[in-house]
Amino acid sequence: MEPLDRDLDASEIELAAEPMLINVGPSHPAMHGTVRVVMELSGETIERCDVQVGYLHRGFEKMCERGTWTQVYPYVDRCNYVSPMLNNVGFSLACEKMLGIEVPERCQWYRMILGELARLSDHLTCDGAMAMELGAFTPFLWMVKARELVWDVMEEETGARLTHSFGRVGGMAAPPTPGFKEHVRAVVDQIRHVMDEVKRLLLGNRIFLDRLEGVGVISVDDAVSLGWTGPALRAAGVAYDVRKSYPYLKYGEVDFDVPVGSASDCYDRFMVRIEEMEQSARIIDQCLERMADDGPINVDDPRVVLPPKDEVYTTIEGTIRHFKIVMEGLKLPAGEVYSYTEGGNGELGFYMVSDGSGTPFRVRIRPPCFYVTGGLERVITGQMVADVVPCFGSLNMIGGECDR
Repeated sequence: MEPLDRDLDASEIELAAEPMLINVGPSHPAMHGTVRVVMELSGETIERCDVQVGYLHRGFEKMCERGTWTQVYPYVDRCNYVSPMLNNVGFSLACEKMLGIEVPERCQWYRMILGELARLSDHLTCDGAMAMELGAFTPFLWMVKARELVWDVMEEETGARLTHSFGRVGGMAAPPTPGFKEHVRAVVDQIRHVMDEVKRLLLGNRIFLDRLEGVGVISVDDAVSLGWTGPALRAAGVAYDVRKSYPYLKYGEVDFDVPVGSASDCYDRFMVRIEEMEQSARIIDQCLERMADDGPINVDDPRVVLPPKDEVYTTIEGTIRHFKIVMEGLKLPAGEVYSYTEGGNGELGFYMVSDGSGTPFRVRIRPPCFYVTGGLERVITGQMVADVVPCFGSLNMIGGECDR
């Protein structure tokens, strides 16, 4: 009989165990109801995983091909329902590129202000929810309250709080309201104050930092090969921002920086969005200074822009113009175009084909979240189960953009 005090080898100490499969989502609060992750676990460590998107089944791109060009706006609103104004502007610029027209200068400043406000809304939601999912509920309430201030401006300008459908080919649906500049300045000042409070509360908190630093690291090469753009790519150290690299509207005339990270972890992705909010506030300040208080907001082209309502009701010419644009749709020249802007989560591109009719022949979108979510597998493989929540939150997956 062997003595009981002999040394045991590792094979005798460890109990044989099979890897455990665990299903997270789509009906899980952390998965936002639209993503399913099947993970193979060894203890608490994720050995491999399968990320599955596509639980909305809306067919966004095909719906865009069933109406007129103008009727696409409600659909692009719902691609990213946290910053829909950026989608409005991006689609408008794609149509205008195909038409070969440029909106008046006042409209360009106006679009930039509304777009940067939408970016603030997007980043406030992402970082606020990310903090909440790690237990920091108070900063979430502060940041959502700041987002409500942004939505107050949007509601005042567009009449809708969330999905605005305010963009138009050739301009915007309406000019700025009389108190627009004062309202925006007051909101931006309050958002800056909220962000100072959030940074004071979170960035010295040991628990918060331990949950983010060194977690969800992805290499620069992997991020680029996956097609990442936006804050997730900039957190990896790549200073690619469409507004800076390929300026559109008046972005080439304003002064702002492109924040980048170095560690490419959850903390860097959180902080890049924090810094980008300050840059958006800088851009808004400059736009407010330079936007004229009066002047046209739409192009002067009767083939593109709807006539004023008093003309529609009192003249036969106005009635015919209105009828043809509404019933037949704008006639974009036959051809194809790719137009891209900087959305809330990266490069937002529209590839469109026109056959010369009032209905899009093909509409395809390059949604930044679709590519970023495609990298979730590499981000969480090798991490602990508890790290899935901050990793997923740091990528800011928007379900509408992942609907193919």
